[in-house]
Amino acid sequence: MYYKEINMENSPEFLASQHYINFTTTISDTGVVADEHGRKYVLAGTVIDVDGKAATASTVSSKAVAGILFATVDVTYGPQPGALMAEGYVREARLKQAIDNSGTLEEAIKTSLAAKCPKITLR
Repeated sequence: MYYKEINMENSPEFLASQHYINFTTTISDTGVVADEHGRKYVLAGTVIDVDGKAATASTVSSKAVAGILFATVDVTYGPQPGALMAEGYVREARLKQAIDNSGTLEEAIKTSLAAKCPKITLR
């Protein structure tokens, strides 16, 4: 019998409540690094800017934040549709950019998120 173990990267549950509202948007594949299998994923809980890319502290000054990616999207073969959270309660420490920054969102991202998405409440 053939057996192969494949480890998949998951993102932690970032919702703090069952109340949320999502809209469809296009998630860009620009700047997404492929994994060891050649697949490109944008993980759930990533703060997304208006261009459909992952927001960074340097890009939020010129491009507004659009929301939080609700579910992981495979962008291996180009831009794909994704669910963008526009309203709800979120655990800040479990967002992708916060995990990459020792558990807190960078102040520029947090400020832009509060200004452009006032119905997303960080906990």
